[in-house]
Amino acid sequence: MDSSSNATMPRGFLLQGFSEFPHLRPVLFLLLLAVHLATLSGNLLILVAVAYMPSRPPMLLFLCQLSAIELCYTLVVVPRSLADLAAPSLGLGRGSPISFLGCAVQMQMFVALGGAECFLLAAMAYDRYMAICHPLRYAAVVTPGLCARLALACCLGGLTVSLGLTVAVFHLPFCGSHLLVHFFCDITALLHLACTRSYMDELPLLGACLVLLLLPLVLILASYGAIATTLRHKHSPGGWRKAASTCGSHLAVTFLHYGCATFMYVRPKASYSPRRDRTLALVYTNVTPLLYPFIYSLRNCEVTMAIRRVLGRWLLGQPQGQ
Repeated sequence: MDSSSNATMPRGFLLQGFSEFPHLRPVLFLLLLAVHLATLSGNLLILVAVAYMPSRPPMLLFLCQLSAIELCYTLVVVPRSLADLAAPSLGLGRGSPISFLGCAVQMQMFVALGGAECFLLAAMAYDRYMAICHPLRYAAVVTPGLCARLALACCLGGLTVSLGLTVAVFHLPFCGSHLLVHFFCDITALLHLACTRSYMDELPLLGACLVLLLLPLVLILASYGAIATTLRHKHSPGGWRKAASTCGSHLAVTFLHYGCATFMYVRPKASYSPRRDRTLALVYTNVTPLLYPFIYSLRNCEVTMAIRRVLGRWLLGQPQGQ
């Protein structure tokens, strides 16, 4: 008999979180809380610093959107995880309940924000391509209007793919106790609970990976390939140094984002390991968003100076106009 015949549409799921480690939960709570507050502070500081700038180059507008996405990205997952860690009742039960709709919304928002970030990294690579390969046309082509349209397209692209993936995943039959060995409704954890063992179950995730990961990555590689070709023809050591300074932070963030996402989701369902995936997810939902503000603030002189001005105003109590 097909296992899917015994499946039922669940009313909700149980998020196991880290309830099997009651002695580690207080330490983990304090650690995640510190990381979460630092992530929120770093991204908010970048948003405020860029808002205080008298002029905002397109790259900084994209950086603002990236910081806003990271803020929402962490808020979708981390506060719920902190609440579950802090709840004393978790040590007595198997997990924390989450409704079927709540789980679907959380997964959809998580995928939408991650997808929007993938598209945004491609838009930022195009901005660097225009700045280095066509500097005379840059101001005329990369206008605030184009930046706004690209930002909207990134959000709509991530939202569209996430809706399709969420509908496909939550139409699968689920079996057993509906216990998710995870601290949020991640795709791999949900697919692991699905009764069916057909490769067709993986097609929506494969399609989402092709659109959200492969397509933007091809655009990023094409942009940097054109940049490398342009710099090689110029034979200018100063040009290479300037390009490294300009593109270094974007490349670092791209490597982190795509490295984590590819390792987590571009693999067959048979290789899913709930506890290992949970540990990896703890890193990419907490540590990588914390690193992004540091990478951009350390590599971008304009952002560093703006942050210093904002901190100086706050610490010295100067009015904004001074």
